Amino acid sequence: MARIFLERRDVDDDLQRLFNLLTTPDNAPGTTAEYRVPVDVFETVTGIELVMDLAGVSVDLVQVVVAENTLIVMGRKDPPACEHQREAAFHVAERTFGRFVRGVRLTGAFEVGRADAVLRAGELRVTLPRIDERRGLERRIPVRTD
Repeated sequence: MARIFLERRDVDDDLQRLFNLLTTPDNAPGTTAEYRVPVDVFETVTGIELVMDLAGVSVDLVQVVVAENTLIVMGRKDPPACEHQREAAFHVAERTFGRFVRGVRLTGAFEVGRADAVLRAGELRVTLPRIDERRGLERRIPVRTD
């Protein structure tokens, strides 16, 4: 079975920038608070599934990418418009908003072309089907003449 784990890796600049978002402290100069998204990753007989809680996140603000054996989910949760924002004084403000990025390193063979990502009722579910094992199968190689 494939082993899955979060990992910072040496990858190209774009992916490195995304992983830097994961490791930059919220209070570092020049950064904004990030939205910390809970994620579950599990392996089934047929593939890998990733489930994230994205309540209040619009589907057009979510991107799912597979690059260099890493599944990356990134996006942004915007604060809702508040009619009373100017004259209201918050007593409790616990909801978080901002950018989020989660990366999961994939080990094993998956058919990314058949991957599926569905955002429904505040839950993102990404499914990556496993490539059927081909070892032990007889494959004929055509013989030709020059």
